[in-house]
Parts: sequence; structure tokens; C-alpha cells
Amino acid sequence: MPSTALPTTEHIMGLLRGVIDPELGSDIVELGMAQGATISAEGVIQLEIALTTSGCPLRAQIQKDIRSRLLGLPGVTAVKINWGELSQEQRTEAMSKARFNVSQNAPDTSIPSTTKVVMIASGKGGVGKSSITTNLAAGLAKMGYVVGVMDADIWGFSVPRMLGVTGDLLAHEGKIAPLTRAIGDGRLEVVSMGFLVAQEDSALMWRGLMLNRAVQHFCQDVKWPSDLDYLLIDMPPGTGDVQMGLAKMLPRAEMIIVTTPALNAQKVAARVADMGAKNYLRIVGVIENMSEFVAPDGSTHRLFGEGGGRQLAEDIGAPLLGTIPIEASVSEGGDHGEPVVLGEGLAAETFRTIAARIAEEFIPPVEMAGCSARMLDAAVAALDALDS
Repeated sequence: MPSTALPTTEHIMGLLRGVIDPELGSDIVELGMAQGATISAEGVIQLEIALTTSGCPLRAQIQKDIRSRLLGLPGVTAVKINWGELSQEQRTEAMSKARFNVSQNAPDTSIPSTTKVVMIASGKGGVGKSSITTNLAAGLAKMGYVVGVMDADIWGFSVPRMLGVTGDLLAHEGKIAPLTRAIGDGRLEVVSMGFLVAQEDSALMWRGLMLNRAVQHFCQDVKWPSDLDYLLIDMPPGTGDVQMGLAKMLPRAEMIIVTTPALNAQKVAARVADMGAKNYLRIVGVIENMSEFVAPDGSTHRLFGEGGGRQLAEDIGAPLLGTIPIEASVSEGGDHGEPVVLGEGLAAETFRTIAARIAEEFIPPVEMAGCSARMLDAAVAALDALDS
């Protein structure tokens, strides 16, 4: 029996606030991972710790940090941990808290706080990431939304041609004014390095610092409109300087991963998802491009294998948002500035379905003042009901 006073549960939980989840960057109490603590008369501490996943590779480090903080307490003879796993709801809440904490240290940008920022990313080039970005943007605009498109693929810019937007970026009130295109009841607001070069086939031989500065300009020095609902960012392939820079500048952004059915593309795309997770970005889903070719006779041909998108979605714990078939109309639309989503066919319908899902499930945030006003209205209505 220990002769000294034992620490209280409150004291133990307070010390656990110093244990930081290395991946999420917040303490395990705030994240809801430390779910209970007791101490026996013999000085044995029993902890209930729930990880984001049961196979979390950081478990050993978290365990080491916990033991180092608790084993030195007066009267404590042992620390035993019962490991569990957060539920999906708890995991979502933990990620939200972590993203919020990171966002407090993010630099200011000119992107409105009410804009939903979605990065369209891929592990390698040639998987159709830019095509998917432009078609989703056009699809959302056709639904009546104001959609920004940031062409962050500085070396491989292709958004201007794919959206049929031409011209020069000009300054307005000290900031760069995006080029616009009306689509249905909505409109596109587009910035790209392609608007700043003399010829479309000009090579930009820039290195990391210059690339980061360019995307920083797109975030901070563009006059994005106040009514911008969505900002879709066409990311460069891979996990380099631009990707990490944008993740730190836009910590509240979310990410869609593009892959093809091929196993090698899926494995490379998993690295992008890992980069996003390590930068506290939420992966909202996977899109598999070039899933199959449908011949005129109706037969299907899986030219690049099958299952890569679904496997990737399962591996990273995100939904498969859709599979885009191989159609000549997709590349033709991109070549001529008329995204296929605005036309007819299986690919067009698939793009519209994904855009509708994004609009339904990942709606733009609203101003907090608006939330407060609606809450006040609801409270007043409830009080009025009690008085009547």
C-alpha cells in the first residue's frame, strides 16, 4: 500500500492533456481519446484510451508519452492501458477539433470564410485530375453556385483551355481579379498561371520557393468574390512543396483523391491521402477515372484494370464518390473549352451525380452571425409558444 496521497482522477486527466497525438497535433483529452481513468488503492492507474484506428502506428509513441507522465507520480506503481477505437462520429469530431486548432495559426487569405475549399489531388500525372476539377466546377456552376477554380498545377496548367476562359489577369483595388465565365445560373471565377504567360506552350522552370510564392499570391492577393460558394483547387501531382504549402495555408480545406483502376496508380494516390492526413486535411472521397471503355455495341472493356478506386477508398477510410468511364467526349470537351458535364452521355451524367453529391453532402459553411440569428429566432419562437 502506498503511504503517500494518490493522485486524483482529475489530476491524471490533467496530465494527459500534455500527451499530444503526433498526427492530429492536439492533446488526447481534447480529442476525446482519453475516455477514462481510475486509480486503485495499490497505485495502479487504469486508463481507457481510444485511438483513431485500432492499428494506429503511433500507438507506441502515445503509450510512451502517457507512461512517462504518470509513472513518476507519488504512489503510482503501474499504468495499465485498455486500448479501444473511436467511433466514426467521435473520429469526425476529433478531426474537426484538430483542424480548428491548426486553423488558428493559419495565415490570412482573401478566400471568404464561407467558401468550401476542396483540393483535387492525385499521386501522379496523367490520371485526369484537371479534367475532373473542371467538370466538377462546371457542374456545380450549372447548379447555380459561384465556383472558384485555382489552377495550382503551376508547371502543368491546363484549366484555362479546359474551361474555355481566356484573357489576362488584371489588378482591381490592389488585388488580382479572376477571370469569369457564366454557366447556367452560376458562374466560374478562375485564376491560373496560364493567364500570365505569353504562350500556352511556354515552359515555367521554377523551383520550390517560386512555386510556393505563386500559390501564396493565388490565396492572398486574388480578389475572390464574397459570394464564392466553392473553391476547387487543381493540385499538382505528388506530395511536394506546393501541396504542403497549400495545406498549411488552407488548413480548413478538404481533399478529393483522383486515381485510375490500376494498382500502381492506387498505391501512389495513397501517399497523397497520407500527406493530407498528416496535414490535418479531411479526405472527403475518391474518384476513379478511366474506369472502363463502353463500346458502341454496349460491351465494356476495363483497359486499365479494375478496383483501384474502391480499394483506395477502403484503405483510407473514405467514400468512393464515383467512377468516370473512358469517353472521347471528355477529352474533346477539355480541348475545346466545353466540359463534358454540360453535355450528354454516361460520363456527363456521372460528373453531374458527383457534383450533386458534393453540393448535398459537403455544403459550404455559413456565417456564424447567421447561425446565431437563426438560433435566436428559434429561442424566441419557443418562448412565444410557452407564453401562448
